[in-house]
Amino acid sequence: MSAPQVSEEDFELIRGQVRDFVRSRVVPRETEIMRTDRIPDDLRSAAAGMGLFGYAIPARWGGLGLDLTQDVELGMEFGYTTLSLRSMFGTNNGIAGQVLVGFGTDEQREQWLGRLATGEVVASFALTEPGAGSNPAGLRTRATRDGDGWVLDGRKQFITNAPIADLFVVFARTAPPRPGDPGIAVFLVPADTPGLTVGPKDAKMGQEGAWTADVVLDDVRVPADALVGGDEAAGYRAAMTSLARGRVHIAALAVGTAQRALDESVAYAAANTQGGTRIGDFQLVQAMLADQQTGVLAGRAMVRETARAYVSGEDRRIAPSATKLFCTEMAGTVADLAVQIHGGAGYLRDIPVERIYRDVRLLRLYEGTSEIQRLIVGGGLIRQALSGR
Repeated sequence: MSAPQVSEEDFELIRGQVRDFVRSRVVPRETEIMRTDRIPDDLRSAAAGMGLFGYAIPARWGGLGLDLTQDVELGMEFGYTTLSLRSMFGTNNGIAGQVLVGFGTDEQREQWLGRLATGEVVASFALTEPGAGSNPAGLRTRATRDGDGWVLDGRKQFITNAPIADLFVVFARTAPPRPGDPGIAVFLVPADTPGLTVGPKDAKMGQEGAWTADVVLDDVRVPADALVGGDEAAGYRAAMTSLARGRVHIAALAVGTAQRALDESVAYAAANTQGGTRIGDFQLVQAMLADQQTGVLAGRAMVRETARAYVSGEDRRIAPSATKLFCTEMAGTVADLAVQIHGGAGYLRDIPVERIYRDVRLLRLYEGTSEIQRLIVGGGLIRQALSGR
């Protein structure tokens, strides 16, 4: 297990700055973000100035170089406010940026990672498509050799940051799947490449300010050096590795959001009355608060342990899926209880728990649904038993 690039002392300063930014500057503007469906430019600039577009990118390419144990601590801070804030820079640090960090050639890293770290370039992870979401093996987007380059054809959907992306990390099939070889490669496609078009932004249930859209690739020609790692076989490994890491981060976001829902619930129960009695004095309300607190504590411990095991290499598959499963389901339960504790007020659009209730629903869907996580965990345990581990 290698030491993180940022010392514990320095990281505590970073986390303190992030917490102050989230709670003093972003939380007061959550309603504005929700109503306008966008992150204000001054908040984007502030996030870039703090290094948040590259906190998980190694320092040699201009990032802060945080490892996953530190990443999840920031994730729990980001989760305390509208999840669209994290979406603005999450792909640069996470599933797109990590593909380049882990699998890119030296030239690809030098070309893109520095600009990802500063926020000059916003990346999109173009994996999901109609008929192929949580399971990349069902991809239909094709990449065909054409001389020294490639031609890409297909359609992606629900692609985060697509309307503002400068670079698409595109997964495409280069060959029919065979045992041990899914035939999937990864390509770097600049947004201005002819033949690539982005559809209108999706109208979603929640997470206003985090834009997603379809991406269509029609006879998109890219040079040979657009192939990530210069190796077709790297694609599927890149997807699985990036998704596993990303699932731990999503779990951390869920814990942060659940903590916010709990805090809102406690404050409401302590300040409001029903029939002359403080709501928090009702035992059934106390029971709901207790269930919320228990879920948050369990989720936080689970995230931290899973991040540690990922960094050490002890478990990079089963624990990330189990943790995402538990924490995202837990956040949904905590948010539902928060609305219940607020009563009718919890159903009003400008009340934080109403937004949280809508926002957290997506956490159980992206980067692998809860059902896919159960399959990964259950199947992985059986394979371990059969292999004698």
